[in-house]
Amino acid sequence: MHVDPKLVSLRPITTDTVRSVCALAVAGDQVGLVAPNAVSLAEALFSPKAWYRAVYFRESVVGFVMLYDPSLGAPSAPDAKPVVWRFMIDAASQGQGIGRRALQLVIEHVRSKGLFSVLSLSYVPVPGCAEKFYLALGFKPTGRVEDGEVELELALDQREA
Repeated sequence: MHVDPKLVSLRPITTDTVRSVCALAVAGDQVGLVAPNAVSLAEALFSPKAWYRAVYFRESVVGFVMLYDPSLGAPSAPDAKPVVWRFMIDAASQGQGIGRRALQLVIEHVRSKGLFSVLSLSYVPVPGCAEKFYLALGFKPTGRVEDGEVELELALDQREA
């Protein structure tokens, strides 16, 4: 079953929604592949370059995304690129197209800034990882592996798949 993409949105996290975001969890075989949302939100408090949103399906919080955005805060190195630091969809909402649409919205957000040529992310290469998901959205391997994570990039001058 795939959801209507118009029903997926990215929204700021508020005092009314922070507990819902923190309560989200990935599937059992995905635990350890992404930090818990409470940890990510705590890290965001100390990073002026963190851009983060709750993923909604209709009016329900179903996921979380956090970017490193070099255009926020103090000036960055000229070659700094945006990175998807965290991306997760709650186990109960996976496999419906919500994650695909949410990541497309992230891509559109970064592309709309008109400042960057690529968007980067990484994944842990283990069974159940998101490699196929990212490749299907047009991300390509860079050949770099850092801390055991495989890096992918998406050229932002192309339309997503």
